Amino acid sequence: MPDSLTIPLALAGISHHTADIATLEAFRFPDEAAFLREARERFQGALLLQTCNRVEVLVQGDAQSLEGFLQEHGRRDFAVIEGEAVPRHLLELAAGIDSLIVGEDQILGQLKRALAAAEEAGTASSMIKLCINKAVHVGVRVRRQTRINRGSVSVGSAAVTLAERLLGTLRDRHILVVGSGEMGVLVAQALAAKGLTAIYVANRTYDRAVMLAEKIGGRAVNFKDLYRYIALSDVVISCTAAPHPVIRTEDIMGVMEERLWPLDPHPRHLILIDIAQPRDIEDGVRSIDGVHLFTIDDLRSINDAAMDSRRSEADRAREIIDEELDHFIRLLRRTAADETLALLYTWAESIRVRERDRALARLGEMDDRTVEVIDDLCRALTKKLLSDVTMAIRTSAERGDTTTAEALMRAITQGELCSQNEE
Repeated sequence: MPDSLTIPLALAGISHHTADIATLEAFRFPDEAAFLREARERFQGALLLQTCNRVEVLVQGDAQSLEGFLQEHGRRDFAVIEGEAVPRHLLELAAGIDSLIVGEDQILGQLKRALAAAEEAGTASSMIKLCINKAVHVGVRVRRQTRINRGSVSVGSAAVTLAERLLGTLRDRHILVVGSGEMGVLVAQALAAKGLTAIYVANRTYDRAVMLAEKIGGRAVNFKDLYRYIALSDVVISCTAAPHPVIRTEDIMGVMEERLWPLDPHPRHLILIDIAQPRDIEDGVRSIDGVHLFTIDDLRSINDAAMDSRRSEADRAREIIDEELDHFIRLLRRTAADETLALLYTWAESIRVRERDRALARLGEMDDRTVEVIDDLCRALTKKLLSDVTMAIRTSAERGDTTTAEALMRAITQGELCSQNEE
């Protein structure tokens, strides 16, 4: 008794900084709900963030326990941080300066969805909620007060930029977008302004393909006709949420036969850009004559260019993060202190009830009014005795003086134990 007043947070995972797309794919947890249910048995709170460029686990707990938990799940070679390093990372993440595409906006929605999943799984503790809500708040502020999200600021728009770079221009080209989720919408929107001859949208749910195609002036494609439209396209950008590849090597071989004119030695080139996680396109297509496959790993060059153009904005974002970080840490310290103080009050209440019952037993028979008065007196005394020390503990914790705060806690609890021994 009681728990530590330090910030009880740890975060572990991998990202585009150190891992390629294959490593990220292997590190993912396919069943997020099952993972969170297991985490619920080990930690006071947990959140799983999985995007195209990172897999990270945030827990209310210690780094050693988190490391062991992930190793039990067969994960290796991941980074781990804890304590006050966690809030800074979360702010940098939400601000977009830790993203593959600097300044991208999608991370804010991804953080919100991760929190919603944690809430549904029962792992969104008050501290986890505070972390994500504060990070999103700062991320919104950064985008409002800087120009960090101007231009191509998503993996989807970067894929379009890559296609444009490969072909020289997208004007008069035919492009197929596979998937009409969030990423598919971003891709389609980025394509809409490029003067294309045709934008095709394919999705397993045809109605969703129709809705997106209507928004951008494109044409919806029934999924059973997918390869027919791949044959008609110059570029295919695939970004479904399927757990397995939807574009297979054998079928692309057939597509390329359709793209071979009788007198040409080689088929017309086909550019495939896979920005899904897990991958949408089998890697074997690389061996097919005329096929050029690009993945998220190939978008790093787009990020380098984005970083050059947004360096000053990223610097301003860091200034905002520095401004917000102190307040964030104080909030976390206060939350940690309040959780520990809740234990203290529970402990004190058990003593109050014990001593009240002893006193009532010594007094013998009493009417309900007398019992009520004695109970109120005990409650008021407990509250009064703890009031000043509670403020002192909370203030010390907020300032980072955990030594004083924990000394006060020990003084209270050990004092009660000493009084018991004297009896």
